[in-house]
Amino acid sequence: MPKKIFNPSEWLGNQPTGNVSDQLSLLDDQTSAIDNHTLEVENIILQLESKQLDITESYPDWVNLGFAIADGFGESGRSYFHRISNFYPNYDKAECDNQYDKCLKSGKSGITLKSLFYKAKQAGLNIQTGPNPKSEDSDPSVPTLPDSLFTELPEFLKKVVCYADSNEERDILLLGTLVCISACLPKVLGIYDKKRVYSNLFLYVTAQASTGKGKLVHCKQIVYPVHKDMRDLALSLKRQYDADLADYNLTKGKQDGAEKPPKPPEKMLFIPANNSSTGAYQLLSDSDGKGLIFETEGDTLAYAFKSDYGNYSDGFRKAFQHETISYYRRTDREYVDILSPCLSACLSGTPQQISTLIPDVENGLFSRFIFYRMKMQYNWKDVFSSVFAQGLNEYFDELGQEFFSLYKILQSGPYIQCKLTKDQEMRFNAFFTTIQDQYLDLVGKDYMASIRRLGLITFRFCMILITLRLMESGEQSTILICEERDFNTSLQMAKVLVIHAVSVFNQLPAVAKPSIRKNKKQQFLDSLPKNFNRQKYLEVAKSLSIEAKTAEGYITQFIKNNLIHREQQDNYVNISIE
Repeated sequence: MPKKIFNPSEWLGNQPTGNVSDQLSLLDDQTSAIDNHTLEVENIILQLESKQLDITESYPDWVNLGFAIADGFGESGRSYFHRISNFYPNYDKAECDNQYDKCLKSGKSGITLKSLFYKAKQAGLNIQTGPNPKSEDSDPSVPTLPDSLFTELPEFLKKVVCYADSNEERDILLLGTLVCISACLPKVLGIYDKKRVYSNLFLYVTAQASTGKGKLVHCKQIVYPVHKDMRDLALSLKRQYDADLADYNLTKGKQDGAEKPPKPPEKMLFIPANNSSTGAYQLLSDSDGKGLIFETEGDTLAYAFKSDYGNYSDGFRKAFQHETISYYRRTDREYVDILSPCLSACLSGTPQQISTLIPDVENGLFSRFIFYRMKMQYNWKDVFSSVFAQGLNEYFDELGQEFFSLYKILQSGPYIQCKLTKDQEMRFNAFFTTIQDQYLDLVGKDYMASIRRLGLITFRFCMILITLRLMESGEQSTILICEERDFNTSLQMAKVLVIHAVSVFNQLPAVAKPSIRKNKKQQFLDSLPKNFNRQKYLEVAKSLSIEAKTAEGYITQFIKNNLIHREQQDNYVNISIE
């Protein structure tokens, strides 16, 4: 059946009589009411998802919530009903769809959205009703980083965040800068879980359009001088190659032993996300296994991973743990190993774009990312206020030059190992033991990989903060011990970021677990009662279309394997039943 197209005049024809102006006014009022209800219901569901609350445990409550949502939203409310039902232990998608179909077909049941608001209030949720809220700051599921953290940052990072227009912008400037810098700390390492690790981080900032995530581009400016330095080196090598190739062509065939010069590497910091798998690996290899993927549209990387030629998702995941990436270059017929790859990634996009990159909760990419969910601010800001005549671009260019000085010192110096004190190591382990226990109980085992890798991410935060302190102290040492303020800052960030990650985690679809079909033998054992005789087990076998002789053989095997005990003649006990 072709989709019916909405016709305003046709819709208005079903409304009370009156002039067109009055009818359009009525339409505006009803549309406004629907918009308000959408915000209110979305607010309720976000809180349910954050707290993992089930308000559908009673069957009548579940049915009534279906009626309430159907009354308020019709067919468009189906996803709301699924999201509310999702935390019921025996949630079944097909059953949920079937129940919502019944609610839609029943017409007016007399149950309205007020029933949902009442049930949510009983569950202790914050209910927003009335006009559109001015901000989402009341959403407790996505806190910002605490103000006290910013007073203890290294001086360089204080300069990075000082001109942010909101707490959210301040947070993403800090996180984005840490991630970009994480790709530019040559010869800085640490030992974590008995393995050598480097400072590289993955970040995904998620927000609706026009929320302010565009400020991340300033973080890219901070490390642009590193990229330019690498490109200048690549250009210099290319010129030398062209000269050597010209000499080779002049002497070719005239001079014994003349060898064609090899092509120079394409060195760069910023590796394009829109790339083939071989192209991405080759650029990473050419840059000594180090690089940064920086994309303001998360879909760019997602679409590359989904294409046949560009799926380097496996190598992307390996790079987070510095695991060897191997690939084959067809042009040169060369097999290449990238040992200990050091790749960082800074991405941003809308909530819908996350599921394109990370389709479900079991995808290994999720646990490797820092997630930050920006909240929409509904107030118009002064778009002309600025302390800089040329905007912030020149300011961040200057910060880039300042960081580049540290980069060159690190590049030419010896390897530096970052370490925690023994007391910090004990507190680190205690902190993550508590976090792991809390979220195992709240979210379940599917979230454990994220907690484990958050530990590594937090240690990498420490490494970066330790190294940035060199800009203040000028210390020359091969061992750097983490200052107490930097250790506390890293734990504070982890405490907030774990909440943001859970918020994103709850939006991803769970993987449907395939039901395991039991064989006839297992079905037979499971169908036997606790106590039975030969006549009973033959009846059970017949119901399962099992021959009598086969059933007798099964019983003999069950007795042999201590699944069934024969107490006396023609008297059996099924000890497989607890």
